[in-house]
Amino acid sequence: MIRAVTDLAAFGASPALPSPIHVAQLNFPPLDRVEAKFRDIFRRQFYTNNGPLLREFEQRLAHSLGARHVVCVTNGTVALMMMAAALGRAREVIVPAFTFPATWQALLWAGLTPVLCDVDPDSQMLTADMVRPLVSERTLGILGVHLWGRACAPEELTALSRQHGLSLVYDACHAIGCTDNGRPIAQFGLASAFSLYATNIVSSAEGGCIATDDSALAAVFRDMRVFSSQGGSPALRTNGKMSEAQAALGLLSLEDLTDNIAANYERYRTYKEELEGIPGVRLLELREGNNYQYIAVDVDEQTVGLSRDAMMELLQAENVICRRHFFPGAHRLPPLRMGIERSGRTFPHTDRLCAGSLQLPTGENVSPDAVKKTCALIRGIVKLAPEIRRRRSKPA
Repeated sequence: MIRAVTDLAAFGASPALPSPIHVAQLNFPPLDRVEAKFRDIFRRQFYTNNGPLLREFEQRLAHSLGARHVVCVTNGTVALMMMAAALGRAREVIVPAFTFPATWQALLWAGLTPVLCDVDPDSQMLTADMVRPLVSERTLGILGVHLWGRACAPEELTALSRQHGLSLVYDACHAIGCTDNGRPIAQFGLASAFSLYATNIVSSAEGGCIATDDSALAAVFRDMRVFSSQGGSPALRTNGKMSEAQAALGLLSLEDLTDNIAANYERYRTYKEELEGIPGVRLLELREGNNYQYIAVDVDEQTVGLSRDAMMELLQAENVICRRHFFPGAHRLPPLRMGIERSGRTFPHTDRLCAGSLQLPTGENVSPDAVKKTCALIRGIVKLAPEIRRRRSKPA
């Protein structure tokens, strides 16, 4: 229990946790299962270029995601880039300002112009009301983000895109295994890009995929991920092939998806119980159908008496390696910042989220006891905030 500031590692005490815990899933299978898969790869001597494990992984992912087609690629960013390139060129695509840089960088790579949109302060995602004023004759599409595994306004954005003849696609990098009102997240929009990076709930160590129900579009994606092709010639190509080694890890990880979602839910439930009633610290509510791979809290500096960054520094000193995601917002990063400054547009909700959002550790390496200790630290820090602030403001 934290009774005084001297109980905190930042003020001389030993860290509350003996070793660091991180914001990452890292759900890797036991070594013996990996070795068996890799022996088969070396026996076949088929290491990449649409091998049997890749084809099997794509089929199983399609079934898991509820999509007709899945095209696996090198990583989630390549998936976003290819999806963007398939939309067209030299037009505008509306995208949230509160997102990972790869979301809007993919549009630039594809020759498209990102039009940043502020997000709803509660959902932290796009809504039709936020997007509608930005639609113009130059608009080609909308790139929504299923943030923290929650569906980004699928019904209203679908209606808006149909009204204006726009393409609706999604960055679903957080959302493998997620549903919305029982419907798989991959069934929203024309196509969805997923990440299979090491920190995600399904991982091929490094990888990504695009899911779509459109057979013609899936064929375009398969064509785009290689430089030589028997088919047509899309405007852009890349070496985006997933290797057999990546597919092997992905298959093993996919086998454990249900168990890992259940384990994540237990961590989320413990966080929810233990954070209850802490002034100024609000846990982002996740509904049934989430994969619970992210634990996001909002730190209200005015209520807590400490900034999110101060809270983060204090927790990291305790070996609780929490993170601030999407900081700063896209409108404050080059190459978009100068154009935004000239336009005079502001993004108050994104700025607020960038200042207050904090990701807490979760995943296979975070025990229930570590979750409880993390929450006890947060409770103690909030209680001692006036004294912490006083000590931190003293001259060295």
